[in-house]
Amino acid sequence: MRHKIVAGNWKMHKNAAETEDLLNDLIDQLPNDKDAEIIVAPTFVNLASAVAHLEFTNIDVAAQNMHQAENGAFTGEISADMLKSIGVNTVIIGHSERRACFYESDAILAAKVNTALKHHMRVIFCFGEELKDRQSKNHFTIVENQLRNGLFHTEAKDWNSIVLAYEPVWAIGTGETATPEQAQEMHAFIRETIRKQFGSEIAEEVSILYGGSVKPDNAKEIFSKPDVDGGLIGGAALKASDFAAIVSAI
Repeated sequence: MRHKIVAGNWKMHKNAAETEDLLNDLIDQLPNDKDAEIIVAPTFVNLASAVAHLEFTNIDVAAQNMHQAENGAFTGEISADMLKSIGVNTVIIGHSERRACFYESDAILAAKVNTALKHHMRVIFCFGEELKDRQSKNHFTIVENQLRNGLFHTEAKDWNSIVLAYEPVWAIGTGETATPEQAQEMHAFIRETIRKQFGSEIAEEVSILYGGSVKPDNAKEIFSKPDVDGGLIGGAALKASDFAAIVSAI
């Protein structure tokens, strides 16, 4: 049975004091009786303190990114070993902002996936179409290609450590949201694409998160769809009451 997951991507928000305040609010407000896994992804400089702060809670910590190299002359970058050394075992790879703002190609993302898996890290792999792709009715092809280029070189055993996060780019930070029916349609397509490549068992076991402007007022309907296993939350993850409401919705 696949896992329900709600992950909060904090992006470039919250300094050290603000991170501590938000974590305390989350500890106070998040439900303790949910079967869903809860993950937060603060900025790099606050990861170690977040791991320590959340040690005895049911909240896990993920990194927002990492470099594909083991080490070397890559100023400003973070390696898998560095993350593991502070207790971070989950990493977000392929977020739409990394693809668009930092020009991370499918080949780079595939290399990052390889490095993460080599270090026994769990990967939350992001992908999704832009508005022009949906308007041209090319969205299924774009999503299939991103999956194929980023993940289809992996082996079946690797999928125990892979979570998928579908991000319709046109619904991130725009005020637009895919309808629950649109989300379900794409998630069902994703699951079928995985089934064709890796078989039914993996397709049914892999968690597929939705990452497009999930909010307290739409989370329950989105999460009710049979192929939606949770969410990768952006803006709403920065307010404890909103994030707690979204977790409760699952």
